[in-house]
Amino acid sequence: MRKLVLPLALLLAIAGCNSGSGSGASVPGVSDTEIVVGTHMPLTGPASAGYSQIAPATKAYFDFVNAAGGINGRKITLKVKDDGYNPANTQQVVRELVLQDKVFAILNGLGTPTHTGVLDFLNSQRVPDLFVASGSRSWDQPAKYPGTFGFNPDYTVEGKILATYAQKNFAGKKLCFLGQDDDFGRDSLAGVTGVLGDSGVAVKQTYTTSVTNVAPQVDAFKAGGCEVIVLATVPGFTALTIGAAARQGFKPQWLVSNVGGDYNTLAKQLGDAKGLLEGLLGANYLPAAAATGDPWIQLFQKINTEYNAGAPFDGNTIYGMSVGYLFVQVLQAAGKDLTRSSLLSAVEKGGFTGPGLGPLRFSADDHSGYGGLRMTKVTGTVQDYFGPTYETDSEKGPVTEYAVAPPAPPSNGIPSA
Repeated sequence: MRKLVLPLALLLAIAGCNSGSGSGASVPGVSDTEIVVGTHMPLTGPASAGYSQIAPATKAYFDFVNAAGGINGRKITLKVKDDGYNPANTQQVVRELVLQDKVFAILNGLGTPTHTGVLDFLNSQRVPDLFVASGSRSWDQPAKYPGTFGFNPDYTVEGKILATYAQKNFAGKKLCFLGQDDDFGRDSLAGVTGVLGDSGVAVKQTYTTSVTNVAPQVDAFKAGGCEVIVLATVPGFTALTIGAAARQGFKPQWLVSNVGGDYNTLAKQLGDAKGLLEGLLGANYLPAAAATGDPWIQLFQKINTEYNAGAPFDGNTIYGMSVGYLFVQVLQAAGKDLTRSSLLSAVEKGGFTGPGLGPLRFSADDHSGYGGLRMTKVTGTVQDYFGPTYETDSEKGPVTEYAVAPPAPPSNGIPSA
């Protein structure tokens, strides 16, 4: 059989196409002038309260960067598809983004039950799956899912921090737990019981997002004499639970996950009953909307006014812009010769900073995202931080104080290479 001999120039051209290097023409979603990324978000459905504001805020930050020339001459386009917080819809829209829209990466896809269903697909397609909007520990599996990285502190880390606070401040009180019936609730409960022990949680209840009646769970808490209740709930179900308890004259101390505890979102849900949020405790890791003197809040408010049509400014807006800022940092680190491989290598190299109060833990062995939170409390109509920031791991490590303050943003609001 005769060997097929190809000219060296042709061999190099083929190699260049296969590797996705060079000008970027062969890299999905990347041209000399544009970077196209996609996301799935619950713009409608049971998790849309508050969460529907995230992607527009991320887009606003990208528009701000684009107005300054983009990254290495490329402007960022964010394609947002509504999945209604329905895992079947998520699989459909993510396949559309990858196979039809040819996006460069999936950015900040939201939800534990929804994103879990597309992990295998995205990694088999070698599509970077960055900064998932959920604290599930599933995102931190570098060997199994090398292209997936988290953003939120994982729910076990958060559960340990909330439980440690309860242990120190509510000793002797009966603590109970309500969690979403998926990895969100299970991981959070693992963190709580990791500190308090299984017997330290008197009543454990779950909910599903398809059933909006949480009165049976509240009945169980009231009958069990619960005095402190940890909520691993999305905002709509935080509001439903607090409202259902109030209708029964039941007023425990609530300790709420960061993903379901934003005051402005809950106040909008509760309307005239927003006074029920007085004293609400939780934890978070991004600047508080009430901190008007914080330079990150000043930057994000400016961008919100100029590029997000002055949309409500709350924790969801701050979250969306923080994700956008980190993604721009990663693009800068990945360099002008942008490929999917260079993007993932840049994330694993780590060293990123931003508005977050805790450490970002990206490395080749850790894809988990932020690793610390600080306690929050609602007083009147203001939700603000108190006490130190804490960090811990998802295993049996201690909860310790984290004393490193976030840096101020760059003067122009855009991270440099």
